[in-house]
Amino acid sequence: MQAFSKSSQIQTDTPILAMEQLCKSYRLGEVELQVLRSIDLTVGKGEYVAIMGPSGCGKSTLLNLIGCLDRLTSGRYLFDGQDVSLLDDDRLSQIRGRSIGFIFQSFNLIDQFNVIENIEMPMYYQGFSEHISAERAAKLAEIVGLSDRLEHRPYQLSGGQQQRVAIARALANDPLVILADEPTGNLDSASGREILNILGDLHKQGKTIIVVTHDTEIAARTQRVLHMLDGRIERQVCCEA
Repeated sequence: MQAFSKSSQIQTDTPILAMEQLCKSYRLGEVELQVLRSIDLTVGKGEYVAIMGPSGCGKSTLLNLIGCLDRLTSGRYLFDGQDVSLLDDDRLSQIRGRSIGFIFQSFNLIDQFNVIENIEMPMYYQGFSEHISAERAAKLAEIVGLSDRLEHRPYQLSGGQQQRVAIARALANDPLVILADEPTGNLDSASGREILNILGDLHKQGKTIIVVTHDTEIAARTQRVLHMLDGRIERQVCCEA
């Protein structure tokens, strides 16, 4: 494993995102809370990156900014060559829907929908025809090993199966980047390994994946680990020989 200083970057010929001196703060009454401080980060297309650090260090805030779920306070953020800090809410929503797939620790499935309908949701919002979305959802369900559960609702599935539905849903619009926030946090060890294997396969297929985790097993499977502390990237470790 190769260690990097906190100011170093892994240079890539084709970056999918680049952050320059990014800061994020929130105002709580008269107090301004600084959450992220001078973040410099470049992630290349097809890279698999983990973000680690103690609770409250800014991991989830950074992931939310990467996913265009929140706005930076200062600095610059380029996503697929576009400065997203200059975009309005409607355009940010379009980028989230078309280019970013989200996987959450709590799955965030819709209880009233079955497996196919949950996977179809992102395609519905992007205007896919019913025929195309149903066909693609069935293929994605097959990829994550749920072809025999298409009519099941979330409460009829195990935690690992629910997370597989969430992964299929994240892939529905063939996103440029997949963001995962503690994807195995609510799973037993066997289900967690299944999810890690799926993410690993997606990376081998060329997907860009960024995962927030406390799990060293997840981090060890990535190419690069960002260690955060007090709102900064303190160091980076390359996990490839």
